Amino acid sequence: MKKFLKVLMWLVLTLAALLCALVLFLTVTEFRPAPVEALDITAAEGGSLKIRAGEDLSLLSWNIGYAGLGADSDFFMDGGQNVKPADKAKVQSYLEGIDKYLASSGVEIVMLQEVDVNSARTYGIDQARRLAMANSAHALNYSCAFVPFPWPPIGRVNSGLLTTTDYEIARAERVSLPCPFSWPVSTANLKRCLLVSYLPIEDSDKQLVLINLHLEAYDDGEGKIAQTKQLRDFIESEYEKGNYVIAGGDFNQIFPGSLEYYPNIHPELWIPGRLDDSFLPQNCVWAYDCSAPTCRLLNRPYDPAEDETTQFYVIDGFIISPNVRLDGVETVNLGFENSDHNPVKLSVSLD
Repeated sequence: MKKFLKVLMWLVLTLAALLCALVLFLTVTEFRPAPVEALDITAAEGGSLKIRAGEDLSLLSWNIGYAGLGADSDFFMDGGQNVKPADKAKVQSYLEGIDKYLASSGVEIVMLQEVDVNSARTYGIDQARRLAMANSAHALNYSCAFVPFPWPPIGRVNSGLLTTTDYEIARAERVSLPCPFSWPVSTANLKRCLLVSYLPIEDSDKQLVLINLHLEAYDDGEGKIAQTKQLRDFIESEYEKGNYVIAGGDFNQIFPGSLEYYPNIHPELWIPGRLDDSFLPQNCVWAYDCSAPTCRLLNRPYDPAEDETTQFYVIDGFIISPNVRLDGVETVNLGFENSDHNPVKLSVSLD
């Protein structure tokens, strides 16, 4: 009996030591971005076009789910089982489908969320390079040397936002958003941000300010609220400078009125926050489309035959400043084939 207790004690001490070592490692290597960081702009030949005031512009926002959350997928955080894609071939297949749609979409500016660059879950594929147009900026919002949960663990993650276009990008910045998580959970969690790209306007001192965003998902709701308020203030500050502002992405919050189209039928699972006009900067407008859902719950793989019992949301869209004229917005229903989100296309012109 004494021998058993001694072995048990050493086992407990060993496990405790390993846990302490893991927490220490994650603390030392934690991703700690500055409040504002300048980003490198990846440029290719043919990317010197400048926007003209008054001309039509087409944009697209799409959370691509790191090319790992297509129709065959579920996800443990939404009530499913899977932690990561089954194999590299599956990621490549989803990524090819995403790339093919973007190439055929005809849009001039693309704003993507959940774009991996060197992650274990997507087998090291550089998705930002694969999906880039002439000029691109990528901002990390999830960078961790080893995410230790659940089991099997997620492992190394480097993921974030990608804004890419054939137009010239004068500069781009990563603007940190409030993080609702405290130590030690924060060491292996997301550090949300805005990817802000400044595009010059031909024969004008004004700029088109693109704000690519992906707000908090799995928090108690306070994180989303704080991040949305900072977004609102940032839009107002850029508009007051005389700039044109378009903010788009995954808000992880239901757009006003969309519950009438897609009611909450799974309240026991993930529930997004709710947007209302108090989050809207003065004289700005929402731009979203409820004709198709922008997102599905990942509690099970997607089957169109089960749409009546599938939880859908409208949580992706845009905010545009008063000097940007809204000409049209469309949720493109791709049947969640290659991502758990559908892309949202925006047509505007600059007054």
